[in-house]
Order: sequence, then structure tokens, then C-alpha cells
Amino acid sequence: MSEPRTELALVLHTHMPYVEGHGTWPFGEEWLWEAMASTYLPLLDVLDARVTLSLTPVLCDQLEAPGVGERFGVFLRDVRRETHRQDIAGHDDPAEVAALEHSAATYESALERFEALDGDLLGALAPHAAWTSAATHAILPLLATEAGVRLQVQTGIDAHRERFGEWRGGFWLPECAHATWLDPILEEMGVHAACVELTDVVPGATTPLRTAAGPLLVPIDRAIIDLVWSPRGYPSQGAYRDSFRHTHHDHMAWANDGAAYDPERAAAQARADAADFVTRAAQRPGLRVCALDTELLGHWWHEGVTWLAAVLAEADRVGLPIAHLDDAVARHVAIDAPATLPVTTWGTPRDLTTWDGEPVADLAWAARRAELDLIAAGRDVSADAVRELLALQASDWAFMVTRDLAGDYPLERANGHREALAAELRTLGSASGSVRNLAPHASPLPLLEP
Repeated sequence: MSEPRTELALVLHTHMPYVEGHGTWPFGEEWLWEAMASTYLPLLDVLDARVTLSLTPVLCDQLEAPGVGERFGVFLRDVRRETHRQDIAGHDDPAEVAALEHSAATYESALERFEALDGDLLGALAPHAAWTSAATHAILPLLATEAGVRLQVQTGIDAHRERFGEWRGGFWLPECAHATWLDPILEEMGVHAACVELTDVVPGATTPLRTAAGPLLVPIDRAIIDLVWSPRGYPSQGAYRDSFRHTHHDHMAWANDGAAYDPERAAAQARADAADFVTRAAQRPGLRVCALDTELLGHWWHEGVTWLAAVLAEADRVGLPIAHLDDAVARHVAIDAPATLPVTTWGTPRDLTTWDGEPVADLAWAARRAELDLIAAGRDVSADAVRELLALQASDWAFMVTRDLAGDYPLERANGHREALAAELRTLGSASGSVRNLAPHASPLPLLEP
């Protein structure tokens, strides 16, 4: 028997918590604007048919929300342009000034590109949108009921089809959180394949696994992911821009090694790291899935989009096939999944601790109680109540609390949606909600069907 063909699947999971209209700086809608400027717009020059792009419905809700494009333009013209001017005026070192001028130019380029698209960033991403996800990135194994799972999954699938048309059944499980009891529900909803994290659970697993219920579980390849996304991964190289050291106005003028940032030196490093990545990815046969949060590329790793472009070019040069994951799973013969699999996530350890551990247990239980309260309301439930529940169920709030990110913001957001949902239930839909353009495709029907 011949060895399986080596193929590399680059999967970009694109997600932003629901921040539209919920604060600006230091926490809130500015996160979306920064991701648009530093990741989503530059990525348009790199994406091709080989890259598997997952767009979460909650991100799409925000990209098409009324007024977001106008506020993004104001942010670039009035905030980033002026703060760069002030930072440049406050630095005497010519190398640091050059680094800040480079930074300012990247925002100007983003503004030009956005205006050239007539503000339709989502439309520009649409030809590449292949995989969808749960409506608001909820941890599906932590939901209280099967009806709640159906609500998250069906809303996400309906939103994808409404926006993009064709869907081949690829579904990103939020945080790669999988439990075997989900499989029949996913099959019922039309899910064909989902990525899972089986490192330390099924060591060395790269072959797609066929579940008893039907969906394929596609293991992500931690060994090659860690080349990029680990404390000693490529973004830690000295030449790259330091994402943690900021100027007075929150810009970045230095490299990881402390020198003033030099974009040409960093680009050379990106090309070298891309060559190393391709060499390592080609060393083992089979399907190798490198799944990354899209926002790493550009936003957290300034040179990440340059690295991705170099990976695609280097793979072509050496003959390493890069396959769209939908096509790859059709070519690779799946094997039966183990009869018993524990609940797994990409978290450390590979369980639900990040989202239901002691620091966030109250959040997890509050979301479950709210789900049960909404179901108990039956046909009196309003659309805004459903959308407040979806917002409350987002994985982002617990993640930020566990990782001690964003201060009190995640708790305030979760509590706000819980209180808004309670008000909706008390007033039978006459309360003033907080969800604006979130989940416009949501319907209470999955909660009401037996």
C-alpha cells in the first residue's frame, strides 16, 4: 500500500466577539476596526482558492452593520492619522520615526483599500467564505439543551447560506469544542466536516475520523501550528514588530529585539520562516491541517500576511500541495473514530476548563439558566430575547476572564446581556435590547420544535 499523499490545508478561522456599539477604547469596537485595518483588508491580496476561510456569523453581522464602515473611516482618518502625527513629532530617533511612518502608512493603505471597495469588506471576502460556525461562537458542549445547540448551529448555517449561497458542510466548532453527543445534531443540520483538537487524546491523529452519526472530525496538526502559534513560534523572532511595546499613543515602533522596527528586515525574516514552515510541513505524509485564528496574521503578528503569501509561493516552488479543506477531506480516506472520545477543545488542558473552570463557573451556569428560562417561555419568546441569549452564550467572555484580558469588560458584557434577556422575558419583548445588528437571521423555531 502506498503512503498517503502529503497535503497541507491552511484553515483561517475568522472571528470577532460582538463589540458593535459596545465601547470603543480600550475595549470594544476598536478591536473590530483594528482587525479590519491590519488583517482583513491586507488579507484580500493573499487569499486564493487553496486557503480555507471560516467566517463566524457574528463577525459578518458586524461587518455589514449600518454605520460600522463610517465609524471605521472616522477612526482611521481622525484617530490613527492624528495620533501617528503626534507620535512622530515626539520622537527624535530617525529609525523610530521611520518605523512610525511605516505604521501610519499601513493605516492609510487600509483606508484607501476600504474606500476602493465602497466600504463592502464583507462582499470582498465573500468569494472565499467556505466554512461557517455557531451564531455567536458558543461552546456547544456547555449549552444546556439540544434545542440550544440547534439554535446556535442553525442560525449560523442559515446566516452563511443567506449571505454566501453555497455551503459544502464545513463547520468550525467554536474553540474546537467537541463532544460525541453533538454529532447527531450536526449531522441533522447538514454538517459534513469539523476540525477537532486531538493532541494528547489521539496522539499523531491526522487522518479524518468518521463518526458513527456521520460528520467527519478532522484533526488539526498541533506540531505545525506550534511553529506559528506558541511562545517560541515564528512571531517571537527578533526582527518582527513587537506587539506589546507601545508608544504614548498606542503605536508600535520597535522590534522584538529592542531595535527600531525595520519592515525590510522583518519581511526577509518572514520569507525565511515561510521556507522553514513549508519544509517542515512536507516532512510527514498525510493531511496536515494548520488552523490559525485569522487575526493573528497582521493584527497580532504584523508580518503574518506577508508570511502567508510567502508560504503559498514557497509551496508552489517546492511542489507541496496546499489543498482547500473541503477538497482534501474528499480525497483522504476516513477511518472510524474511536468508540469513545472525551470532550475536547484546543484549550490547555484539552478540555472545557478555560470556559467553565472556577473563575468563570458563574458565567457558564448563568448562560445555562438563561437558556432554560428562554425555552420555558415557549411561544411568548421575542426575537430580541433570542438574540440576547445568543450574545450571552459567546465563548469570548469566559475566555477573556480566564486569561485576565480586558479588565471588567467581559463580565460587564455577559451580565448586560443576561439582564437584557431577563427584561425581555418579563416584558414579553417590549424591553429595549442591546444587540443592534446581532444575528439578524436568528429565529426562535429551533427552541420551540420538539
